[in-house]
Amino acid sequence: MLKKSSPSRIINVASASHFGSKINFEDLQGKKGYSGIKAYGQSKLCNVLFTHELARKLEGTGVTANCLHPGFVQSNIGRDNGLVFLYLFKFIKIFTARSPEKGAETVIYLASSPEVSEVSGKYFMDKKEIRSSEESYNEETAKQLWQVSTQLVKLLR
Repeated sequence: MLKKSSPSRIINVASASHFGSKINFEDLQGKKGYSGIKAYGQSKLCNVLFTHELARKLEGTGVTANCLHPGFVQSNIGRDNGLVFLYLFKFIKIFTARSPEKGAETVIYLASSPEVSEVSGKYFMDKKEIRSSEESYNEETAKQLWQVSTQLVKLLR
């Protein structure tokens, strides 16, 4: 449908938390040793890798795929991680987090700005293209993630 209605845009919300993360394909689901912070970073790295791979697959179709870091946004993230974490997180958010409206600015920019209508496979922050982590450009990891993902969602191709 996106190809048929091109030009179209796909926008994935990632996070700067992907920096320093690696994908553990041996324990992708975190069954052998779960850490919320590591799982979050890994999931955001997956978002960036997925975006880069999707952009390669969509090249020449009129459909673009980009991702972004919205910044540290006032949200409910961390609310289920225990009382100490919850109150510490709330305290930090009061002084450093941006509003949901400010956090949405780059999403809106990527969805609507003519400036990025033909830009694809990039990572943005504050409406500017920036370089994502080195690991996020690993094409072999992106291809492996794509393959594993198609198996997990039972998509046959």
